[in-house]
Amino acid sequence: MTAIRHTPGPAAAEAFTFGIAITTLTTLAGIGFLVWTGMMTAIGAVAALLLGLPTLLVIVSCLLSVWLGYNRDAVDVALS
Repeated sequence: MTAIRHTPGPAAAEAFTFGIAITTLTTLAGIGFLVWTGMMTAIGAVAALLLGLPTLLVIVSCLLSVWLGYNRDAVDVALS
């Protein structure tokens, strides 16, 4: 018996976009707060943004894609 698979709809796409936007905004706000309070230098903030933000967005996008049901592979597509 095959499992019933539903494709992600527009609500999942909107949730994915919202999750990425919230992650970006909170990261920028956090780094801005650290620079404003003097706990991080401007050069450190630029380095964190150039190296850390893309890595964080890839991790968050992977987690969101699995959670929202975008993690179908070629075998799942062939069976449906």
